Amino acid sequence: QVQLLESGGGLVQQGGSLTLSCSASGSIFTANTVAWHRQEPGKQRELVASITSWGDRYYVDAVKGRFAIDRNNADNTVFLRMNRVRPEDTAVYYCHLAVSGTPGYWGQGTEVTVSS
Repeated sequence: QVQLLESGGGLVQQGGSLTLSCSASGSIFTANTVAWHRQEPGKQRELVASITSWGDRYYVDAVKGRFAIDRNNADNTVFLRMNRVRPEDTAVYYCHLAVSGTPGYWGQGTEVTVSS
């Protein structure tokens, strides 16, 4: 079964930058859409960004122009590059691998805290 491992979370000052990584093994990772979601305390999980196997990208309005999602297929890794972060970006960030006809796979999450 596919396991997704997130890393890169931590404390960052408002206006700074942080890069999150999601890594997995297997060709199923490179062949499908990978997304980053986040969940703030007391709130529902929301989609932040996604990237398809052919490189099409989606961003929620709140992060457009600040975040960038990319993938390195050779390393089976997807990155979320977070720039000009804001306190409202504080959340646990989760990586998700979409697999058609199934719920897909979730990572365990990595926490990002943005200080003001």
